[in-house]
Amino acid sequence: MTQPGPVPRFPTSLGTSSETTITLLGQDLAADLMGKVGFGELALWLVTQRRPTAAQVRVFEAVLVALADHGFTPTAMAARLTYLSAPDSVQGALAAGLLGGGSRFLGVTEDAGQFLAAALAGAGQPLPADDTGWDALAVGAVTRARAAGKFIPGLGHPVHRVTDPRTPVLLRIAEEEGLRGPHLRLFEAIGRVHPEILGRTLPLNGAGTCGAALADLGLPPALLRGFALLARTAGLLGHLAEEQRRPVGMEMYMTVDRNTEYLPPDPA
Repeated sequence: MTQPGPVPRFPTSLGTSSETTITLLGQDLAADLMGKVGFGELALWLVTQRRPTAAQVRVFEAVLVALADHGFTPTAMAARLTYLSAPDSVQGALAAGLLGGGSRFLGVTEDAGQFLAAALAGAGQPLPADDTGWDALAVGAVTRARAAGKFIPGLGHPVHRVTDPRTPVLLRIAEEEGLRGPHLRLFEAIGRVHPEILGRTLPLNGAGTCGAALADLGLPPALLRGFALLARTAGLLGHLAEEQRRPVGMEMYMTVDRNTEYLPPDPA
């Protein structure tokens, strides 16, 4: 007779439920968290499994606000057009918008964090003590990227050609909270040194600054896009609510449809 194998175990330190209680992060959800913990604080706590400080929460929530919405971006239009096609599927419309978060939109937050983390990992210890040292480290990072034919994530913006208004505010908040760490310092140095190497001056965009700030909070670089998507979910939900009140999705569709130019297939 075959002996039963060991019962599989599925460990988690996040949440669990009993008939009368819900436990989240070792706390009683109803008694200890509801009405006492903000959503941003809880999101950061869920990822790190350490209760964040007030300073960390302030920087984190500033990042979420910075990334929440920027108008009729492709992700917002995807959500609105999906809602037009399937108004019975809010979840589908939200998912459509989130699925568009990639290397051009929303993904820059993660790309910048990973770029900075890799440069810091290759820098060795100790890290620079002043701007001169950070500038030297930035010169190496930018020069290597250019030699490899790669873009510097976080440099440039299609609308904010000179200064992204989010960047100085995020830097100020991080400084005020004592969280202007090595990723932000290196990113600032890249802003100072890149014109001489690239031959043009580009702004440090808000998405890249957010990536640096999140990395300085100790969050894994490979998860940073998730926080951009968390923030953008609020913006997309706002677009869907507005689409219900004042719809424009049909006009978007009809504008393209009325202005389509049919061309015969290219000859083989």
